[in-house]
Amino acid sequence: MFGFLKRKKRDVYSPIDGQLVALENVDDEVFAQRMAGDGVAILPIGDTFVAPIDGVITKIFSTNHAYSVKSKEDLEVLVHIGLETVALKGEGFERLAQEGDEVKVGDPIIKVDLNYIKEHAKDIITPILITDESKYEAIDKNTNVVIAGDEIMEVI
Repeated sequence: MFGFLKRKKRDVYSPIDGQLVALENVDDEVFAQRMAGDGVAILPIGDTFVAPIDGVITKIFSTNHAYSVKSKEDLEVLVHIGLETVALKGEGFERLAQEGDEVKVGDPIIKVDLNYIKEHAKDIITPILITDESKYEAIDKNTNVVIAGDEIMEVI
């Protein structure tokens, strides 16, 4: 129809090196059934989680186990490091950025002790979600091995 009425494609990049996994394969009902948003998950192999999009850090949980970045347009991405990691009360997580910081793709946000998390949390699998506050029509997902900065989702 009219090109100006089409929604712009927005890319979401991997926040860490690892193997992408379909969200429905995450062993947590909230994530697997997309109750917190749609997206993918990653089995991380690195130790530094970075910004998946350009934007502003809107939230870093007090335990540093999850953070969200919102673009200037209408896209917000939540990165939830591991499953049931809130119970670690911040152990194994180091905050490298602050809420309100403007970030570019690849800017470091949270550094983790992956071995500590593997030993003390339910799982290290990390859901990467497009939050319900985001406005989108569809998400095209990648499920390959990636390094931080590789495109993992296209949001339309």
